[in-house]
Amino acid sequence: RKKFKTRSGDTVRLVDLLDEGISRAEQKLVEKGRDKELTKEELEAVKRAVAYGCIKYADLSHNRNHDYVFSFDKMLDDRGNTAAYLLYALTRIRSIARNSNISQEDLKQAARTTRIDLGHPKEWKLAKCILRLPEVILRCLDDLLLHTLCEYLYELSNTFTEFYDSCYCIEKDKATGAIVKVNMSRLLLCEATANVIATGFHVLGINPLEKM
Repeated sequence: RKKFKTRSGDTVRLVDLLDEGISRAEQKLVEKGRDKELTKEELEAVKRAVAYGCIKYADLSHNRNHDYVFSFDKMLDDRGNTAAYLLYALTRIRSIARNSNISQEDLKQAARTTRIDLGHPKEWKLAKCILRLPEVILRCLDDLLLHTLCEYLYELSNTFTEFYDSCYCIEKDKATGAIVKVNMSRLLLCEATANVIATGFHVLGINPLEKM
């Protein structure tokens, strides 16, 4: 909790910050056993995406006109409004369609023909949140404060969690685990949420991941 002073040289160099981020990201992934689930190449890609994404996001998620406390632990935390949390949320949402054996082409075709049902309150809440993206982008273009986009992505992720906890997208046979029914309308809400988060990442310069 001391001020960084460039004249005294008492600062953290960017290259050291990035290297420390990669080291800590890898340590967390190993602690969670991800090194046993991912190939060597996948682990390398994940630890870099997490480290660089977290460092960028930690800076951009604060109002650039305000001070904030530099903390490695907070940057790499996978809970709360962090890149690690949002990267995990995106991979989890993308996996829903894969687990239901629905391809991207199937989703694109369904988007042209399927009526979105917003009968459940959580479906309605999620849809309204998704539709706020243009408003948020325009606000960022107006004041050049990207923390607004970060706050929106975090809100969207939490809203999606509420939706997913209340609304079944895939129904499975309890005995066999076989897929009995796929709710395409809800699956399209999942896909729309994932696309919005991926768009936000593109604006922020964060690389999304397929597996994490």
